[in-house]
Amino acid sequence: MQRVLVVCGAGASSSFLVHWLRREATARADDIRFDAGSIDDIDTALEDVDVLLVGHHLAAVYPALEDSAVRAGVASALLEPVGFDSAGARAAYAALGPLVDRGLVRGASSPASPSGETHA
Repeated sequence: MQRVLVVCGAGASSSFLVHWLRREATARADDIRFDAGSIDDIDTALEDVDVLLVGHHLAAVYPALEDSAVRAGVASALLEPVGFDSAGARAAYAALGPLVDRGLVRGASSPASPSGETHA
């Protein structure tokens, strides 16, 4: 199971997005656990995840978050602006593919595309 942490400033907006990401993973039958978090607990939270997805509104602090992820051996990506709905979840979910394809996620296979094909 891959573990993905989605962070925003306080954890509220990431919680909404994670709700929809979980539904998307279930629909695709992918073995991915999504959790929401805030930047305040990032160092502790990185101990238990494979991927860090950062809300676009944190672009100014993303370099520091990315450094923390690198030190923890965690792949990371800054999300494009997304809504907190099913369409936003599909867009955020797509950010996982490039990380997997570049071999940045330990022991992962690419998340399935909406058609059920994997990103190669």
